[in-house]
Amino acid sequence: MPDWTLAIVGGGPAGLRAAESAAAAGVSVCLFDSMPSVGRKFLVAGKGGLNLTKSQALPEFTSHYTNRTSLPAFWRRLIESFPPDALRAWAHSLGVETFAASTGRVYPTAMRSAPLLRRWVQRLRSLGVRFAMRHRLRALRLERGIHLQFHTPSGTVEHTPEAAILALGGGSWPQTGSDGTWCSILSEAGIPLEPLLPANCGWECPWPEELLPLIEGQPLKAIRAGAGPCSVLGELLVTRYGLEGGALYQLGATLRKLHPPLLTIDFKPHSTHAQLLDKLRSARKNLLSEARRLLRLNSTIHALLSSAPVAELHQDARFHSTSAESLVSRIKDFRLQLRGTRPIEEAISSAGGVRFEALDESLMFREVPGLFAAGEMLDWEAPTGGYLLQGCFASGTHAGKSAAAWLQRQAAGRSEPS
Repeated sequence: MPDWTLAIVGGGPAGLRAAESAAAAGVSVCLFDSMPSVGRKFLVAGKGGLNLTKSQALPEFTSHYTNRTSLPAFWRRLIESFPPDALRAWAHSLGVETFAASTGRVYPTAMRSAPLLRRWVQRLRSLGVRFAMRHRLRALRLERGIHLQFHTPSGTVEHTPEAAILALGGGSWPQTGSDGTWCSILSEAGIPLEPLLPANCGWECPWPEELLPLIEGQPLKAIRAGAGPCSVLGELLVTRYGLEGGALYQLGATLRKLHPPLLTIDFKPHSTHAQLLDKLRSARKNLLSEARRLLRLNSTIHALLSSAPVAELHQDARFHSTSAESLVSRIKDFRLQLRGTRPIEEAISSAGGVRFEALDESLMFREVPGLFAAGEMLDWEAPTGGYLLQGCFASGTHAGKSAAAWLQRQAAGRSEPS
């Protein structure tokens, strides 16, 4: 028998936070991870400053979490039980100060993840958490207990803890260990899953070859992007294969439901159709060229409009109602039919995973007492902007506390006189 009772599989934010929560409740914990060290994806996220969470009213904050059906109410309650303020207080307890940018996004003052991770691991060790690195989950057997089989540099080993928390991440950034190979393992064990799909990712859109030198790598700022009934203000980035950017990330779940996925862009969301049309009445030369000056269109938008059919209409006219109407319509409702997402390996995060109906409100599998799940491997998604890490921290906290409470109930039941 090992000298620990709770196994946590996965050393990302959810797994680390679950280990901290359970160990703080007095449970002996061993954390397993396939990589040589923990927090690999956490460190990669820190290259952009480590957007921990977002300072935002909770009703609006929790509205950004979705899945492909309807996200259970208990998930929102879970986020509310460990909200953004709690995450900031946790970072402060590690000696890491945070600040909220003008966008509401919260970052460590040092804008780095390594110092926070280092102090976090030190705290876990002080709580007695053991680390078993280079342990890749190979099989999960659920007959007469929880049997975890790992592949290690020394060969295959098996552990049978009293309880376990799976926090194996999604399918994006496989170089950090988050490769989604656990899906087949859990499927073989009879656990219901939704397929992993790329989320917060680029979308492919065929650009004319002659247009690429003019638009590739250029931002589209202060635009409104739409998909189906949804629209958001934000930015996009033109890439060789299509588009990236925060506005697109927020629409990803909706776009995946559209066949074909159609993206609309309003290049001038703060001006009405009538206002733009009125400004064009002073055009004296080529309408499209004059529009660039009169409507303050940047070179990227001008290039995109130049490739559109409206560019062929009355280009030598001073002003023509038909051509002006067509041009303004394109500016306010520029349509792009997308081919599909980029590969999941390139995505920032993934959608899909363990179905919520397989779990109870403690994040324990209904059919497997003592087995819990947390983090990105659950069937939820959210846009970038602090929501992803908040979801991992909140679910890890909840799973760790739930596992500790379950173990304590089991121990109390064994100690009762028969």
